[in-house]
Amino acid sequence: MANISAKTGRMVRLAVFIAIIFLLEVTNLGFIKTPALELTIMQIPVLVGAITLGPASGALLGGVFGLTSFYQCFGKSEVGATLLGINPFYTFIVCMVPRILMGWLCGLIFRSLYHINKTKVLSFAVASLSGALLNTVFFMSALMLLFGRTDFIMGLREGRNVLSFIVWLVGIQGLIEALVCFFIGTAISKALYGLMNPTPPQRQQLTEGP
Repeated sequence: MANISAKTGRMVRLAVFIAIIFLLEVTNLGFIKTPALELTIMQIPVLVGAITLGPASGALLGGVFGLTSFYQCFGKSEVGATLLGINPFYTFIVCMVPRILMGWLCGLIFRSLYHINKTKVLSFAVASLSGALLNTVFFMSALMLLFGRTDFIMGLREGRNVLSFIVWLVGIQGLIEALVCFFIGTAISKALYGLMNPTPPQRQQLTEGP
């Protein structure tokens, strides 16, 4: 009976995180567009969910983030719409796979650090920061792998090598996202973790599944 109650509680909390992701998308608060930048804070509910609920939940939330990102390609994002026009399947992969990996690895990073971090602050901070960094690294890697030789990307590069192009494209956007995830993600995940997880991560692993 206790196991059923615990699983129900986990599903409810997971549903809340999913609802937050969809709410951020519907209200356009999750994808912030300026004349110069396209920022996203959708990593925050993903990484907080990964920290508080575990890697598998993080991967699922990352998949939901990926779906909202793919939805942006249908007229909401100029870059996304261009990629969709070039190859819809590759665009779906670029939107989905990096976000799923990001959520899963955030949970694994936190779980690993939590066992050895005596103050328990570093584990939340590093896992939160990894959300933005992993999202950027995986997204850009997938983008260059699948679209790097297209006329669109080659036109954006304007003779830059791959590394300088990535730095130029990510630049300030990546830094802002990293700082936001670091401060807000750390604060929220640390505050929620004690309330949502009275048991240590070792017991979570037994109840969560793969």
